Amino acid sequence: MTGSARGRTGGSRYGERVPLVAAAVCPHPPLIVPELAGAAAAELAELRRAADAAVARLLACAPDGLVLLGTGPATGWIAPPAVGSFRPWGVDLSVPLPTGPGDDRLPPGPGDSRLPAGPGEAAPFPPPAARAAGGFPATTDAPTLPLSLAVGAWLLARHRVGAPVDAAQVAAAASPAELAELAGQVHRRRPRVALLVLGDGSACHGTKAPGYADPLAGAYDDGVARALADADAEALLGLDPALSTRLKVAGRGSWQVLAGAARAAGGDWRGDLTYHDAPYGVAYFVATWEPA
Repeated sequence: MTGSARGRTGGSRYGERVPLVAAAVCPHPPLIVPELAGAAAAELAELRRAADAAVARLLACAPDGLVLLGTGPATGWIAPPAVGSFRPWGVDLSVPLPTGPGDDRLPPGPGDSRLPAGPGEAAPFPPPAARAAGGFPATTDAPTLPLSLAVGAWLLARHRVGAPVDAAQVAAAASPAELAELAGQVHRRRPRVALLVLGDGSACHGTKAPGYADPLAGAYDDGVARALADADAEALLGLDPALSTRLKVAGRGSWQVLAGAARAAGGDWRGDLTYHDAPYGVAYFVATWEPA
C-alpha cells in the first residue's frame, strides 16, 4: 500500500530534507531471542522470520548508514561502543552495536544528548557464524543499550551489516518538539540512511496480558497496523500519548520519529505490513516502508 509522507500543504515541518531511503518496523520482545525463550522459542518463530525478512529487505537498499531507534530512559543518541545485554532476562548474552566500513563518526559535540562513548574503539564485530549462534561475550566496558535497541542489535547481528550503525532512544514522555528534533537528525552523518524502528503495541489484549484487558486496545492497534501498512505518517503522528500510556504502548514515540523522518524526506511512500498479532497479550508489528 502507498501513502504520502508529505504534509497537507506538501511541505515538511521538520526543516531540511532527510535522505531516508527505507525503514523497517519490528517489535522488541525479549523472547524473540531463542536463548531467552527456551522451550517456547517456536511460539515466536513466525515473528522471528518476519523480522529477519524485514531487516534483510532494509539492508538490501544498501544504505550508507543505519539508525536503530527504540524506546529508552531518555531521548537522544547513544554513541558506540555500546552493548545490549540480556542478563536482566536470565541469559548471559550480550550483543554490541555493530560498526561497519567507513565508520568515521565524530565524538559528540557540545550540547549533544548522546551518552558518552567508552574508551577506545568498539570491539570487532563477531563473524557471521558466531553472530548466528548468538556468540557474544558479556562486557561492561561500554554503555548498555535499552531492551528495544538490544533486540535491534540482535536482529542486525543475524545479518551481514555493511554500513555504520547509530542508535537513538526515545523516552516515553518525549514531547512532540523532541520527537520532531530527533526525526530531523537521522540523516546527520550519512547521505543515505535507513531506519530500523523498534516498538511494541498495546500490552492490554486479554486478562493475561501484562496490562490486563482494555477494550480500547484492539481499535488502537488496528489503527497502527493500518498506518504502517499504508505508510501513513499523519496517522502515526496523530497517535494520542495519553491513550498510548494507558494501553502500555512501547512504540508510539519511535513510530512518530519514523513518521517525522518520512515527512521530512517528502514524497510518497509504500508500506508493507507482514506481521500483526498479539501473542502473550502484546501487539507486535513488522512492516517496511520504501519510497513509492
